[in-house]
Amino acid sequence: MCSIFGVTGKKFPADLLRTCFNRTVSRGPDMSRFEPYGPEDDPRGYLGFHRLAIMGLNERGMQPFRLGDDMVVCNGELYGFRPLRERLMETYPIRGESDCEILLPLYHEYGVEMFKTLDAEFALILYDSQKDQLIAARDPIGIRPLYYGRFAGGEWAFASEPKNLVGLCDEILPFPPGHYWMGGEFIRYADPAYVGYFTMKTEEEVCPKLRRLLIDGVEKRLDADAPVGFLLSGGLDSSLVCAIARKTLGKPIRTFAIGMDVDAIDLKYARMVADYIGSDHTEVIISEKDVLEALPTVVELLGTWDITTIRASIGMYLVCKWIHENTNVRVLLTGEISDELFGYKYTDFAPSAAAFQEEAEKRIRELHVYDVLRADRCISYNSLEARVPFGDLKFVRYAMSIDPELKMNRHDMGKYLIRKAFADDHILPDAILWRQKAAFSDAVGHSMVDDLKAYAEQKYTDEEFCRKAAQYDYCPPFTKESLLYRELFEKYYPGQARMIPDYWMPNKTWPGCNVDDPSARVLSNYGASAV
Repeated sequence: MCSIFGVTGKKFPADLLRTCFNRTVSRGPDMSRFEPYGPEDDPRGYLGFHRLAIMGLNERGMQPFRLGDDMVVCNGELYGFRPLRERLMETYPIRGESDCEILLPLYHEYGVEMFKTLDAEFALILYDSQKDQLIAARDPIGIRPLYYGRFAGGEWAFASEPKNLVGLCDEILPFPPGHYWMGGEFIRYADPAYVGYFTMKTEEEVCPKLRRLLIDGVEKRLDADAPVGFLLSGGLDSSLVCAIARKTLGKPIRTFAIGMDVDAIDLKYARMVADYIGSDHTEVIISEKDVLEALPTVVELLGTWDITTIRASIGMYLVCKWIHENTNVRVLLTGEISDELFGYKYTDFAPSAAAFQEEAEKRIRELHVYDVLRADRCISYNSLEARVPFGDLKFVRYAMSIDPELKMNRHDMGKYLIRKAFADDHILPDAILWRQKAAFSDAVGHSMVDDLKAYAEQKYTDEEFCRKAAQYDYCPPFTKESLLYRELFEKYYPGQARMIPDYWMPNKTWPGCNVDDPSARVLSNYGASAV
């Protein structure tokens, strides 16, 4: 990952802005720049870039990139950029091998329409010298982070993480995915959750295309000039990503799994996958002490008070920390975004296909504040880059267009379509391909969540909980655990709770889903997920 920063106007001195920007140097520890943009005698504001070198590893890949008096900073990966680069080099002075260097040439050719054409995960800030204005944009799913805020005088600030804007802006909010900002307005250019009509085809017709698109999504994310590794939980999604990559590369890959020292569920399944595909596999074992010591850091790096996100982030943060400290891996492929497309444990209770689709649309549109936020922060805090094959735009758009009747759990096996799509490939053991889903925060070990709950229980008396929870009007804590997280959040992001829309919970309006804990363990259909 990299970190970007941009402000309009000159309300704050450059030294203060640089200090705020440097709060996220771990996202890009290789090189940093902080420069004014606009006319030399009258700068309009500042742009900043912390670089994690992934493509084009020499200094020619350093940003901001310039074309004439235009400038851009981008945290992103542009897939399939090499043919574009070759064509653009005939007209524009492209000096390096970085994918993001083609952004200004593309902007010169297409203007803001270029955002619709990019096959990319990106967040960028661009200065158009001809129009003398700043433009900011974010990819359609929000895989790359971007936040914004305003300050006195109507000026704006943009940054990769909210911590860059604490103390500058009264209110900090996530930049909406699939939008660009120009002239003070947010304009939507893409919404991958919306489909105008469904692909009314059978399982036999749908599955081959799902298979082909996912393989394409993995293959394009293997293109990196820095070493690549894989997070492997032993669940369906990460296992498929690893197996596809192993087959594509034709050589062993590096895989990493994490689990509690007393009751890890995932480790045995991850080991089964690793043995089957022949990966260079590492198990990271953690304890109750590790979990509780990591908690404040995890809340700070996440910028959330959401229970599910925090629980699921602790294991991910700790495994990424181990990778950063013990290997030369710079890029990690992960299995996020499958559940939103094909269903969670709780979506087994969807009362209709229309309700299933509506829930999927909601989850896709909110990914950037839940699962995608978790993956980005846990990985980038440890100076690594996340790549998410299930978030490939072509794959997402096709998956969302499938008749939801086909995605409903009619086979007593969640995510049946994606399992069936790879059933004949035999790139995974059947015990993995047809394994019931277990949520990551549970499968790291049930004891992890139990330890967190127990810690919160002993921290507050019942009277303290009621008194302290009542202080919060917005999404008030409803358990001692949620109060613990909210107080930690307010310590680092005071008054910014509205960055998160709500607690991630099953749809309580559905039968069987009116629960008081987000863990799938409380659902009646958890069953074989626990073993």
